[in-house]
Amino acid sequence: MDLQLLSTLNAERASRRACLVVTDLDAGASRLVLEADVPADPLAADLLQALRTNKSGVREIDGKRYFITVQMPPVRVIVIGAVHISQALAPMAKLADFDVTIVDPRTAFASPERFPDVHVIAEWPDAVLPRMGLDRYTAFVALTHDPKIDDMGLMLALRSECFYVGALGSRKSHEKRVARLIEAGLDAGATARIRAPVGLNIGAVTPAEIAVSILGEIVAALRAERVAAKGREGASLVGAQAAA
Repeated sequence: MDLQLLSTLNAERASRRACLVVTDLDAGASRLVLEADVPADPLAADLLQALRTNKSGVREIDGKRYFITVQMPPVRVIVIGAVHISQALAPMAKLADFDVTIVDPRTAFASPERFPDVHVIAEWPDAVLPRMGLDRYTAFVALTHDPKIDDMGLMLALRSECFYVGALGSRKSHEKRVARLIEAGLDAGATARIRAPVGLNIGAVTPAEIAVSILGEIVAALRAERVAAKGREGASLVGAQAAA
């Protein structure tokens, strides 16, 4: 592989941006296509399909054979609240190959004993999230049901490109939440991105069932076939929820 291509590829991966390596199997030449440049590429339809499915492989296009290698950042699920639902959601999300982080300043809840093999951070969301960085390959879920904790996380998530933002609570409590967030400086368009009540409507009752509904909604958002344009510069496959 060309050293300049490899250097750019590594930089994109470090910045958690998707890209693709397109290799002409007949000519043996490879080129790197950044996610933002995919819509304008001659192979746009096939590249978008590869991004959507996150699958590398051989494709025959107009009589030519290409190997398309997808370089997709690991999808992260950041959960605010070390609660019972989180205890069920974390291992399920890991089984789906998502990187999971639990954030909760309440040290009695955010402990390794309650969340074995899960990255747990016992700090306030406004201290943790800026360090982690929230991007369009991040799903954010607020589950403490405590405005002092959830709201600050939601403010940051809604000002980012997170492809999914969900929050626990009834419709009545969500109306109060939206009013608080708008008073804190968000507009109605931003608050409309919140999935609340969180999760797919499957009649979930127990913490484990609610966790299933949340994970299902996250996967549905991630695999949505539509592509949300980012101005005229490009498109984001998993940023579609920002425009929903």
